Amino acid sequence: MSRGKPCPEQLDLSEGLLTAVTTSEATKCDGVDARNYGLVDGLPCAKEFFSKVVDVRPEQVILGGNSSLNMMYDFILRAMQFGVDGESTPWCKLDEVKFLCPVPGYDRHFAICECMGIKMINIPMHADGPDMDMVEKLVSSDASIKGIWCVPKYSNPQGVTYSDDVVRRFAALKPASKDFRIMWDNAYCIHDIDDHGESLLNILDEAEKAGNAEMPIMFSSTSKMSYPGSGIALLAASEKNIAYFKKQMFFQTIGPDKVNQLRHIRFFGDADGLTAHMKKHAKLLAPKFATVCDGLEKELAGTGIANWIRPHGGYFISLDVYPGCAKRVFELMKNAGVTMTEAGATFPYHKDPQDSNLRIAPSFPSVDDLRIATEILGLSVKIAAAEKLLGKF
Repeated sequence: MSRGKPCPEQLDLSEGLLTAVTTSEATKCDGVDARNYGLVDGLPCAKEFFSKVVDVRPEQVILGGNSSLNMMYDFILRAMQFGVDGESTPWCKLDEVKFLCPVPGYDRHFAICECMGIKMINIPMHADGPDMDMVEKLVSSDASIKGIWCVPKYSNPQGVTYSDDVVRRFAALKPASKDFRIMWDNAYCIHDIDDHGESLLNILDEAEKAGNAEMPIMFSSTSKMSYPGSGIALLAASEKNIAYFKKQMFFQTIGPDKVNQLRHIRFFGDADGLTAHMKKHAKLLAPKFATVCDGLEKELAGTGIANWIRPHGGYFISLDVYPGCAKRVFELMKNAGVTMTEAGATFPYHKDPQDSNLRIAPSFPSVDDLRIATEILGLSVKIAAAEKLLGKF
């Protein structure tokens, strides 16, 4: 249960990708031979298709390889080396660069900052998104704060979707730094797992209305739609930002894997085809999430030593155990043969101030294995809490 990895049955749903494009069809998109060099920002027909998935205009999109994380890393690296827009100071030439990090959050976001030497500041998460009072205060008063990480729909790991008010407050931020950027990782944009799917306001539209069109940089991918190892990543931003990114990419690549882009749109067909495909994923995932949440309810409800959120989508369940016990729970689980994300991973520098948060990833194991693992988890949480209360660690 350590990572949000699709199970083999989910991968089987995309088997048609392997035969979606024949040699003779490879030239039948926009008059372009997808097998050849060119189109650094992706096939026009693929940009048209995937722009609808995240509700933006095709001219606001760059399509890349299989990893949106790679595109996020590239953005931060370019900002460090060249600045975010060709006009501002490269971040590497500044005395200090800081990022705001809603917590608990995505460990790989934090790892990018850590490897670049960017200082991270924790921002508490609420039921409707990050603590915006704190975000607004910090961003407006400290010019060394250059960005914030966001997973705005079915957040990793809590499964929270940002409210319309939170999105509008993000769009209307008045940062002290002109090159402040919102890293909007919309990884789970169409990843509902039940009939109570949640909606997310369009950050690019709202920022444009607020006069901050360049501030948000959106990312997404097909990693949890088709094959994680050979999907399509997406970056969406203002047209001014896109023009600057394409200028930089000229030196980096002659073009992405356009055959892969073509086979994805051939396989999905249209928006209805993609929706039907994602419902198949939900049918496989829903019983797994239910097994874990029902098991937590059975083992821990009413104990006062744990709480969690039953998400309507995404890939994770966030569990908060008795303060000071998460590392001990992780150790007990490991000793019992159950692999979980390491305690502390959902916080910058792997430092959870309360030592209480654990991330559960139900997608890969079978329902039977999840049932057993959740029983072990419930027992481990009780043991750790008892030991803590008895002063044994």
